[in-house]
Amino acid sequence: MSALRTPDARFENLPDYPFDAHYVDIDGLRMHYVDEGPRDGNIMLLLHGEPSWSYLYRHMIPPLARAGFRVIAPDLIGFGKSDKPINKSDYSYAGHVAWMRGFIEALSLTDITLFCQDWGSLIGLRVAAEHEHRFARIALGNGGLPTGDRAMPNAFKVWQKFARYSPWFPIGKIIQKATVTNLPDSVIAAYDAPFPSAKYKAGARAFPSLVPTRPDDPASEANRAAWERFIQWQKPFLTTFSNRDPITRGGEKLWQERVPGARKLEHIKIRNAGHFLQEDKAAEIAEALIRFASVN
Repeated sequence: MSALRTPDARFENLPDYPFDAHYVDIDGLRMHYVDEGPRDGNIMLLLHGEPSWSYLYRHMIPPLARAGFRVIAPDLIGFGKSDKPINKSDYSYAGHVAWMRGFIEALSLTDITLFCQDWGSLIGLRVAAEHEHRFARIALGNGGLPTGDRAMPNAFKVWQKFARYSPWFPIGKIIQKATVTNLPDSVIAAYDAPFPSAKYKAGARAFPSLVPTRPDDPASEANRAAWERFIQWQKPFLTTFSNRDPITRGGEKLWQERVPGARKLEHIKIRNAGHFLQEDKAAEIAEALIRFASVN
């Protein structure tokens, strides 16, 4: 598998991202992650989605670390400071699940509190369902575990076609479009930083088409099996969906109704936030996660 590695110079002087870089080899690919807070703290695993990277969590990592958590925020393969296979065919849903499982095993992570959003949830929820013994609790924001058995919102179909066909694919401006906050040019540039040219964007281009949208999708059966585990999931399961995401808005009800560990919790509705709620309401989400992981 041929892969590109974004030059380190692209990541110099990014605003509000002072974190040391850490790397682990996963199947011959270098995977980057942020690792902040006490080494013996309880694990808070933050999984980003498409087309963002761990920079998305820059305002959540410090308060979580100050609260005593060991905060780990990896860059998915194809994103951020992680290696980027150059062919879209190198990316698959199952492959990303395997890479994340390998990452968790390589770092020997256990008793994990998972916060996941967008593709971070499609991957993270699968890993949690298939390796429940490593997870203590889950918080889900603006994400899910689609099987292709339910129709997707029109907004997602538009996004899927754009990623597949548009000759113009500006990562930073895509992030801006999916937030309520008006992002400074320096922040938009930080989201662009991992992608010096179009050849670095194979993963970002591939992801929307990998979402199961048909019952016979290659990932559908595995996701159905994961759902079977979640309808028996007794561990705490919190939803933190925002009110201004046209793709996932309202999707929290399915989890609240079907997951036993979600039924007795006071779930969080993040107001005035878009799809990338970490950009819009980082402090509010971090506070909710601290309460959630400290009490449940």
